[in-house]
Amino acid sequence: MHVLVVHNRYASAQPSGENKVVDQEVELLREAGHRVEVFERRSDDIAARSLPGKVAVPLLVPWNPAVRAELAARLRADRPDVVHVHNVFPLLSPAVLAACADTGVPAVATLHNYTQVCPPGTLQRDGRPCTECVGATPLPAVRHGCYRNSRLATVPLAVSLAVNRRRWWSGVERFLCISAAQRDLLARAGLPAERLAVKHNFVPDPGACRSGAGEHLLYLGRLAEAKGVRLLMAAWDELAADGGVGVPLVVAGTGPLEREVAAWAAGRDDVRYVGLYDRARCREAVARSVAVVAPSTWLEAFGLVVVEAMAAGVPAVAAGHGAFVELVQDGVTGLLHRPGDAASLASCLRRITADPAGNREMGQRARHRYDQAFSPAVGLERLEEEYRTAVAGRSGGANGAPPAGNGNAGSRRGTPRGREWGH
Repeated sequence: MHVLVVHNRYASAQPSGENKVVDQEVELLREAGHRVEVFERRSDDIAARSLPGKVAVPLLVPWNPAVRAELAARLRADRPDVVHVHNVFPLLSPAVLAACADTGVPAVATLHNYTQVCPPGTLQRDGRPCTECVGATPLPAVRHGCYRNSRLATVPLAVSLAVNRRRWWSGVERFLCISAAQRDLLARAGLPAERLAVKHNFVPDPGACRSGAGEHLLYLGRLAEAKGVRLLMAAWDELAADGGVGVPLVVAGTGPLEREVAAWAAGRDDVRYVGLYDRARCREAVARSVAVVAPSTWLEAFGLVVVEAMAAGVPAVAAGHGAFVELVQDGVTGLLHRPGDAASLASCLRRITADPAGNREMGQRARHRYDQAFSPAVGLERLEEEYRTAVAGRSGGANGAPPAGNGNAGSRRGTPRGREWGH
């Protein structure tokens, strides 16, 4: 198939699981013989804009007419079978969906977070879960300044959600949710349930599993309140006061809490803050872990680091809510702690390090679950299936089957499962 991937890349100064997922999917599809091209904008480029250009960026969040025109021209010239939309904030905007409609090219959208029902996409406010805007107008988000603690910064996101809600609903053939928990919440919020499919993110095989018992506990990700960083520090201080767990905590990443984390770790033997790792160092750090810790206080739509741990045969300790509940089988492939509870997190960390034999068995079962549900082969199969379904829906094939000889994908499209998704 011929696929055009649409993505606004997040700033490179901070780790982005979404950028990683997009890059890995593009590589996977190309290796499988599909023709894949990319239409993208980069948030890094905002810094090089003139002052008027920077001031104009918020105005482009709800709608970027230049992007609509540029993408439509690209689609008319190249005629891809399907457009795969990822992030459109802040420089692309939902205008990309209008370009697809203008040219009759079906769109598939991966929903990496909750921006279709929550302006900042986190379903969290003041460190607690929040669904005040779900199924309603986004005015509460503006009132509380949910994006970057700023009412002014939240306004473009709220406006975009309000004015583009129906465009998302009508302009996308298939929504790819990255967990069942995310799908269920979005369906309850009013998104068309018949077009919401679960397609977990896949993780490339790291090539080797953990050998031995592991050397450290690992937090790997963005250093932010929503990721449970402060909760982890509180739990670790509790463990340290009780004599520790025998292995150090390694914290890798960057983010708004970086200074706080660095100051907390300074001068301690039981904590190492190592900054931002590249991909090779990340794989190495995961494979040498007793367990990976994912204590997010917000409802994670997925949890990439947990699956990366599974691929390396390493168990995870994760918050018992959101997607973690379906990723981590409590007591089987890892442990789940009570969300937001430092004592519960401390107890799980103590337990995961106290039983090396049980930890090793959890790691082996985690790897087995990865092979079954999160490997590249599984990811490719699900992507191809959803693309075929989207193409069939737009082309009007009966019962989801594309009419013979339709478009430029030819007979390779096959016959997808499911119903017709036409409008």
